[in-house]
Amino acid sequence: MSDCVICDIVAKRIPSWIVYQDAEVICFLPKSLEAYGHTIIAPKNHFQDIYSVPDDILEVILITTKRIAEHYQNQISALGINILHASGVAAQQSVPHIHFHLLPRFENDGLNTWPNLPAIKINKDELLEKIKLNY
Repeated sequence: MSDCVICDIVAKRIPSWIVYQDAEVICFLPKSLEAYGHTIIAPKNHFQDIYSVPDDILEVILITTKRIAEHYQNQISALGINILHASGVAAQQSVPHIHFHLLPRFENDGLNTWPNLPAIKINKDELLEKIKLNY
């Protein structure tokens, strides 16, 4: 066993419920489902977070996420999806391997995946000056 549960799943060192895989990506049901069809989508190679994953691999992950979402729309009549992700300890990343949680959504499913965040008072002009991208 390694220090990474996703790497262990890729290497077949622990059992898993694989929904889809190809040369770059693996999609599987988590040990504890939080929604009907809850699926983890991750690259097969180990990258810790969004800061370290190469752009071409991130593109494959997101295209696969879209394909899984469309498949679930057809196969299990999902009416929508939420995609959840955390990168970094400060963001509550608990597994140090980049991955996305796809949660299919259904009418009246009772899920609330949008965090209830407190409003903050800041000077938006100052913030914009610090974060604005200039290409």
